[in-house]
Amino acid sequence: MFAIAPATGKANLSAGQLKLLSGKARWIFRVGEAGFPTVPTIAITRAAWEELQAERGRRDTRLRTHWVACLFKLVSKDGTPPLLVVRTSAATHNSGLAPAKLGIAAPAAPEDAVDPARPLAKAIKQAFESYGFFGRGWTGLRHEDDRARQIVLVQAVGHGSVEQFLTRNAMTGQLGPAPLDGTPLPRLPADVHKLIDLLDAKAGRHMACLVSIDGGRVTFLSARPVQASAGAELEAAVDRVERKVWTPQGAVTRVDPSRLALMLHPRLKSPEEATPIARGLGVSPGAASGIITFNPDDAARLRARGKHCILVVNETGPADIEGMKAATGILTARGGMSSHAGVIARITGKPCVAGVRSLSVDAGEMVCRIGDREFRPGDRLTIDGTDGSVYLGTLPLAQPQIGGAIGKLLGWSDASRTVAVRTNVETVESAQTALTFGAEGIGLARSEHMFFSPERMVALRRMILSEDEDQRARALAGLVDYQTGDYSALFSAMKGLPVTVRLFDPPLHEFLPRTDEEIEETAASLGVAVRALRLRLERISEITPMLGHRGVRLAITYPEILQMQMQAVLAGARAASERQAEPVIVEVMVPFVSTATEVAWIRERALGMVENSGLARSDRVRFSFGTMIELPRACLRAGDIAGMVDFISFGTNDLTQTTFGISRDDAPVFLAAYQRKGVYERDPFVTIDEKGVGEMIAIAIARGKAANPDLKIGICGEHAGDPASLQFFAGLGVDYVSCSPYRVPVARLTLAQASA
Repeated sequence: MFAIAPATGKANLSAGQLKLLSGKARWIFRVGEAGFPTVPTIAITRAAWEELQAERGRRDTRLRTHWVACLFKLVSKDGTPPLLVVRTSAATHNSGLAPAKLGIAAPAAPEDAVDPARPLAKAIKQAFESYGFFGRGWTGLRHEDDRARQIVLVQAVGHGSVEQFLTRNAMTGQLGPAPLDGTPLPRLPADVHKLIDLLDAKAGRHMACLVSIDGGRVTFLSARPVQASAGAELEAAVDRVERKVWTPQGAVTRVDPSRLALMLHPRLKSPEEATPIARGLGVSPGAASGIITFNPDDAARLRARGKHCILVVNETGPADIEGMKAATGILTARGGMSSHAGVIARITGKPCVAGVRSLSVDAGEMVCRIGDREFRPGDRLTIDGTDGSVYLGTLPLAQPQIGGAIGKLLGWSDASRTVAVRTNVETVESAQTALTFGAEGIGLARSEHMFFSPERMVALRRMILSEDEDQRARALAGLVDYQTGDYSALFSAMKGLPVTVRLFDPPLHEFLPRTDEEIEETAASLGVAVRALRLRLERISEITPMLGHRGVRLAITYPEILQMQMQAVLAGARAASERQAEPVIVEVMVPFVSTATEVAWIRERALGMVENSGLARSDRVRFSFGTMIELPRACLRAGDIAGMVDFISFGTNDLTQTTFGISRDDAPVFLAAYQRKGVYERDPFVTIDEKGVGEMIAIAIARGKAANPDLKIGICGEHAGDPASLQFFAGLGVDYVSCSPYRVPVARLTLAQASA
C-alpha cells in the first residue's frame, strides 16, 4: 500500500513498488512523476488487503495504521478529506472488471477503512473479487504469487467536469484529442495537448484518457490502452519517430508484425454487424465477396467477364491453380494452414477459408450445403480469410491503404536485419509482387507449378502414363520448351537476385485425371482407349502417395524428368543472361531426400549437365546445388549430405508432417480439439514446434555446418511467414527465409526485431 500520486509532494517508490504498477496505475504514476497535475492516488495490493482482513481477526492494528496513513496522502493542504473513487488497475482491460465506484465518503474512523461492511472497504473488496480467484482470471495471471500482486486504486474525486478522449485517432493514427465513441468532443483546454504528448511518449500506444476540467485547468485521472487499426498503429509509430519521441529502431521493435499482414489485403468494413453462417480456418488473410462457383474453369470464365467469384470445393489440387488464380476468394471443406489451398492462396494473395466442417460440396450436382442451407451457382458469399468466417451475401469491404508509413518502417527494419528474406513463387506476376514487398530473391520456385495450363497437363500426363523410357522421353521433349520460357522470364524478372528452383516434388497421382469426365478427356487427348487408361491408372496408384513415389525418388527412377528439368533451367538461364546486364544466379534444389547417396546420384548428373552446357565457365550464370531437408533422417544425416551441397533449405511443412506422423491435410479435424483441451498449445503447422521439429532443424544445422562451414542455410516452409517461428529461426543462425509474397513484409519486420 503506497501513494503513486500524493496530494502533496512527489511519490517516492521503491524498485519493488515500481514492479507492481500495472494498468492505470502505471500511467498515473508516469504522468504525475512528469509534473502534470494528477488526481491524488494510492494503490493497494491484494496481498496487503487480505493481510489487513487477517489482522482484523487478530485484533491487531499495525498494518491498519499504515493503511490509514496512506489514505491521508489523498488529503490536500487544506486538510479536508475528499470524496473517493475506487478503480481496478489490471494489466489488460476487460469488461468483466468492476466499474469505478464514485463518490465514496472518506472513512470516519480507522476501523471504517478496513471493515467490508463500510463503503470504502466494500468497494475495494468488490474490485478485487472482479479479477477472479482461480486460473488466469481477468488479468491473464497464472500463479498465486501473481494473484497476490493484483492492485486496486483509491483516488480523490476530481473537481469539475469529467471528459474522455483518445490520445490518437484509432483509425488514422493522427495525434488527438480524438473522440472515444464517435461523438464530438467539447472544447478542451490547451493543456490537453501537453498531456497527450506526454502520455503518447510514455505509453507509446493509443490510450483512452480520463481527465477532469475545472476552471480551464486539466487534471489527469486515469488512462488505459485501446485497440487501434493496424494502419493507425503504423502511422503513429512513424509519427513518433518524426517527432523524435522514438528512434527508428525503437519503432521497429514496437510494431506487431502479425498485424502488418492485415494492411496488405481487403477487410470487412463492419464485421460486428454481420453474423457468420459458418467458421473454418483462416489460412490466407483478407476478405472477399462474390458469386459461388464450384469449377475452376467457371471461375476463369467469370473472371474474364469481370465478375468476382468464390471458388467453393471440398479441397483443391494442382490442376485447380488457374481457377484459384481467377477466383476472388477460396472456400474449402477440408484442409488446414499448409494445405494446397492455403499455400497457393497465400502465394497469390487470395483470401481463403479452409476446413469448414459444416460445408459439403457436390460438384457434379453443382450444389453445396453449409449447415442446413443450400447454395447453387450464382448465390453469393463473403469470406474472411483472416479469422475463418463465412457470411451470407455480399458484405461491404474496405480496401487496403498502405501509404508511405509501411515503406519507412520496413526501410528502418532492413538497416538492422541480418537474415535475408526471399519469396516462394514461380510466376513472373507473383515475383513482381514479392519484389514490391522487398523480397531479396526466390527461395522456392516449385517447378511442378509450371505444368498447370491445359496443354502442359496433357504432355505431363502423357509422360506419367508412358510404359517405357522412350515414350517418357518423347513426352518430355515438348515440355522443355515450355519450361525454358518460364525460367528465362523468371530469372529476368529477378534481375540478378538468386532463384532457387526445386526439382519436381509432388507424387505423380496429383496430376492424374480423377473424374470420369477427366479420364475420358485424357484418353482422347492421348489417343488411347478409356479402358486401357483406367487399367494404367490402377497400376500406378499409391496407397500413401505423400510418402511414396515423389521428390528425389522420381528423378532417380525416371532420369528423363531430371534431364528435362535441367535442360530447361540451363537454357532459361542462358537466354536470360543474354538479354540482361545482371548475372543469373541459379540454385537447383533436390527435394525429399533421406540419404546422402540420393544426393550424390542427383549431384553427379546435374553438375555433369551444367559442365556440358558450358555455363560453368561463364561469369554470366552462377550455379549452385543444394537440397531440401524435410525428413527426420535427412536432419540426422545432415553431416553426410552437407559435403555434397552448397546449401540446404528446410521444408518445414513436410518436416512437421513426418516428425509428428500427422497428415497436414487431415490434421485440422482433430488439432482444434487438441488445442481446446490443452494437449497442444499451438497448431504445429502454423507455428514451428521448437522442441521437436525445431530440435531436428537445430541438429541438422549443427551437423551440416560442422561438415561444411560454408554451407548456406535457408527455411522455405510456410513457417517462414509466421512471426513466432521466425523469431526461433533467427536464433539458429539461418542465412535466409523464404515465404509467400504477402508475408515478406512480416518477415522483414520480425527478423529486424530478432536482430535488435
